[in-house]
Amino acid sequence: MKPSIPKGTRDFSPTEVAQRTYIFNIIKTTFEAFGFQPIETPSFEKSETLMGKYGEEGDRLIFKILNSGDYLNKVDERLLEEKNSQKITPQISEKALRYDLTVPFARYVVQHQNEITFPFKRYQIQPVWRADRPQKGRFREFYQCDADVVGSKSLWQEVEFVQLYDTVFTKLGLKEVTIKINNRKILSGIAEVIGAKDKLIDFTVALDKLDKIGKDGVVAEMVSKGISEEAINKVAPLFNFSGTNRDKIDSLQAMLQGSAEGLQGVDELKMIVDSIENIGLDSAILELDVTLARGLNYYTGAIYEVAPPKPVTMGSIGGGGRYDDLTGIFGLKDVSGVGISFGLDRIYLVMLELNLFKTVELPVPKVVFLNFDETQNLPKVKAITTLRKLGVKSELYPDVALSNNQQKKQWKYVMGRKIEYVVSDFLEEKFTLKNMYTGEQNNYSLEELVNHIKN
Repeated sequence: MKPSIPKGTRDFSPTEVAQRTYIFNIIKTTFEAFGFQPIETPSFEKSETLMGKYGEEGDRLIFKILNSGDYLNKVDERLLEEKNSQKITPQISEKALRYDLTVPFARYVVQHQNEITFPFKRYQIQPVWRADRPQKGRFREFYQCDADVVGSKSLWQEVEFVQLYDTVFTKLGLKEVTIKINNRKILSGIAEVIGAKDKLIDFTVALDKLDKIGKDGVVAEMVSKGISEEAINKVAPLFNFSGTNRDKIDSLQAMLQGSAEGLQGVDELKMIVDSIENIGLDSAILELDVTLARGLNYYTGAIYEVAPPKPVTMGSIGGGGRYDDLTGIFGLKDVSGVGISFGLDRIYLVMLELNLFKTVELPVPKVVFLNFDETQNLPKVKAITTLRKLGVKSELYPDVALSNNQQKKQWKYVMGRKIEYVVSDFLEEKFTLKNMYTGEQNNYSLEELVNHIKN
């Protein structure tokens, strides 16, 4: 059988790993420059930790892990006869792969609350899994790079996250990304003033799909969820909201006069938008998008989504928001949090498309010791050991050359990997060193060799 990998997963070549590491490093150093600390959590959690936290659509995308052993033996035979997977699953699966990093983080905060100094600023860079339909920019296994603050309700955290996005994308060369921002309180207020507050989740999930399925698709989904035609007509102006951020804020204030919660959301957005206008951004564009809903149920305040620079056609490359009660589901009340995520895999694809990896080089040895005579290898390996201890990347070609063709193969290896220095022979206590860039060749003692390569 021909070997293959599951749909929605990928292998990465050395070049791709180097390029992705370049992105990781920029995100990581920026996180730390903004005062965030790293944590890690397990790749799988108890099912009860994850289920019910992402809404109905999210729960369907969680990868369940079968219990070990004869997992069907304990299942009631009547359930097996019914063939109802939703009833059987809890009995045969008690663990699941994490869907994102935010819910495991909330669990971490509650579990380790006595060890944490609040406000707690954490970052986390790890893979997550979703049983989604694979397509361009959407995978079943992918990395998230998250930064969150818990224990502070200050809106300056929201301002800082806009700056964080701007800083990372500017360093990556992704200029003019659009940081879309909205507030769940505004969406709740809109649902309230149009008389659809009991349908808030259905309303926001449908509205969030506007850029994917268009106005007609959103209206059709709202109707299918039982939202009245009258309510949909009232919300119609949102589909064509235009003007500057301040224009949109003024329009929202007028629209939401009947909702105290909605007006609070407008005030919060105004503070963030005004602050960013005063501080300024290096290259990103901040845009108030009243149709932005983000389908996750745990957001309660500001919500973000980052669109790639034009003309790239790709889904969001970042997102997040404030969640005032997420830790409450694990028993820790009144701990507000806010966080954002970078979608590494989509960022990588966007940077490939825009040819932004010109400066990323593969990690290669600075010097390669060729293997033309087995009797010379011990002093060569000793020299390599010395160089490595001094931080010089070095390696010995592993297979001895027994013919001219095999020697040519070793030189081809050197050329193919663009090695700077090559040691070909060790004779009379001297190493023959060649600079492959200049063609210069000399014989050196070990001390001379080390000094020359280091300097």
